[in-house]
Amino acid sequence: QVHLVESGGGLVQAGGSLRLSCAASGSIFRINDMSWYRQAPGKQRESVATITGDGRMTYRNSVKGRFTISRDNPKNTVYLQMNSLNLEDTAVYYCNADISKVRSPWSFSNYWGQGTQVTVSS
Repeated sequence: QVHLVESGGGLVQAGGSLRLSCAASGSIFRINDMSWYRQAPGKQRESVATITGDGRMTYRNSVKGRFTISRDNPKNTVYLQMNSLNLEDTAVYYCNADISKVRSPWSFSNYWGQGTQVTVSS
């Protein structure tokens, strides 16, 4: 079984910073794309940032220049550094990853974490 566990969410004032972490565990062989999504109340889940297995990063326009995604491959962990937070960043943030298991190393499945709440106050 594979699990993704997020941490680092919380309450922060506008203009502040938070760093989210997501650790993958289980009988993992390889992790390809790792991503962060978010879902605000009453809105659809949206992609925030993605980092590929070879380190290429993409961001949604509204977070470019403020958020930075990174990964630590030996630790099977992805991070999201969020700076200059504003009220529109308030959401539940979810980790997502494409992972293959040791038993089937070339078969990838998509996994989600349970989410971590980020609340930005004025």
